[in-house]
Amino acid sequence: MSRMRRLTKNFYQQDTFKLAKSLLGKYLVRKINNKTLLGKIVEVEAYYGPDDLASHASRGKTPRTQIMFSQPGLAYIYLIYGMYYCFNIVTEAKNFPAAVLIRALEPISGLPQMYKNRYLNKKKDNFILHPSALTNGPSKLCQAFKIDKKLNGHNLITSRIIYLAENPKEKISANSGSASGGKPSQIQSAKRIGVDYAGDYKHKLWRFYLKNNPFISSK
Repeated sequence: MSRMRRLTKNFYQQDTFKLAKSLLGKYLVRKINNKTLLGKIVEVEAYYGPDDLASHASRGKTPRTQIMFSQPGLAYIYLIYGMYYCFNIVTEAKNFPAAVLIRALEPISGLPQMYKNRYLNKKKDNFILHPSALTNGPSKLCQAFKIDKKLNGHNLITSRIIYLAENPKEKISANSGSASGGKPSQIQSAKRIGVDYAGDYKHKLWRFYLKNNPFISSK
């Protein structure tokens, strides 16, 4: 993938919601020993500020959430249900807690290793598992890309083993269609998943995904 270009510090210094949309179509690169896993980001969720009841930061700064109060571009990785990991990217200025959860990836290269990491056989009961089964959920993609708490706090700007990249020739349209004089938007927005406890914040359309992409976790 010689056309790939690593994302720099400037990319992460965007408003959380702008960054969330900008992440769509970018690539997660994970290097494990001599293998490189690559996946295109197709679905994300934004978590913004101490008042967002769906965010861990609504409980204040704790040993678990202190990374959310740090600099943009760090990996925030946490455990759910005592066994699954979720991968987030810290956003906004220091001391303002915000992050973007990576919800789903389109697997691009390194699929055999992804199957192995997820303890899956490509063929099961004579049915070939679709690659979307690998990474169409936040915990699935963490397992496939071998992302766990060891990478918590990793700097995505400087890390050699996990970072984001882009293909400059690939463009995702975020325009609103003819009203803006551009192409129809490829980005859809929806409610975040699994946050029914978050009061009015459960209604926020802070989940963004690529329209008609078969690798997203949910429409």
